[in-house]
Amino acid sequence: MKHFFVVTNRSKNEALATAQQILSFLKNHGCRCDMQDFVRYSKDNQDGHLKETDIPEQTECIIVLGGDGTLIQTARDMAKKDIAMIGVNLGRLGYLAEIEKEHIEQTLERLIADEYETEERMMLCGIANIDGKELEKEFALNDIVITRSGSLRLITFHVYVNGKLLKTYGADGIIVSTPTGSTGYNLSAGGPIVEPGARVLLLTPINAHTLNSRSIVLSPEDDIRIEIGAGRHGNIEAAEAVFDGAVIAEMTSGDYLNIGRAKETTRIIKMSKENFLDVLRRKFQDAE
Repeated sequence: MKHFFVVTNRSKNEALATAQQILSFLKNHGCRCDMQDFVRYSKDNQDGHLKETDIPEQTECIIVLGGDGTLIQTARDMAKKDIAMIGVNLGRLGYLAEIEKEHIEQTLERLIADEYETEERMMLCGIANIDGKELEKEFALNDIVITRSGSLRLITFHVYVNGKLLKTYGADGIIVSTPTGSTGYNLSAGGPIVEPGARVLLLTPINAHTLNSRSIVLSPEDDIRIEIGAGRHGNIEAAEAVFDGAVIAEMTSGDYLNIGRAKETTRIIKMSKENFLDVLRRKFQDAE
């Protein structure tokens, strides 16, 4: 590799110094390296994310500084670019951002020498239908969540799979997760941990008002539709469609979200010989 792009998260104190270290090292070794500041995407900051045009055409690797959240957002933004990514962990818990800052220069040497492997992670795509109008397709590496907005009360969610009603939930929300996202919100909501190389969709209700609510594992070829039902006495309920933590659409009763496996994937560069189970065991030990 000779062409790199660095994404930094300025909310991390070490980010700028680490970025400058990377830029200097790569340029001293005859490589090209560009840099972009990271800004958290939100409904109030619609331009706070990378654009495909920000990345030079020759870029072979995106180096993401921050943590898993920064890498996940970058993966969303670059879903159509098919550029390999590697994360430098400046956060607290890194499943995806595996490189610690004290190992940066050794990692860069191996990248330049093409001594690495890549893992291909499946992504989700979703299209919201609001007031009868389809919004643009959005992507997620971890999960797509429809959650209540506003008052603290359960919302009715009608979940369809391949056009047939699967179940109606009274819940705070519904998570549709990839295997990569299984260790995120899905895990917190009681969903299963799945090896990231698997090809499945996980559907997990959030605080469902039922005694037999469980996660459901679906085929990656299944099409999921989640519709916001009417509230008590026919009241209009409010919800949000959230893609990897970014609020994409405000929804109300009658609106729905179609979710499926994206044809696009995220390629994560892997330097360590640790497999997923090794990392998982270590994370569990660190959390004790």
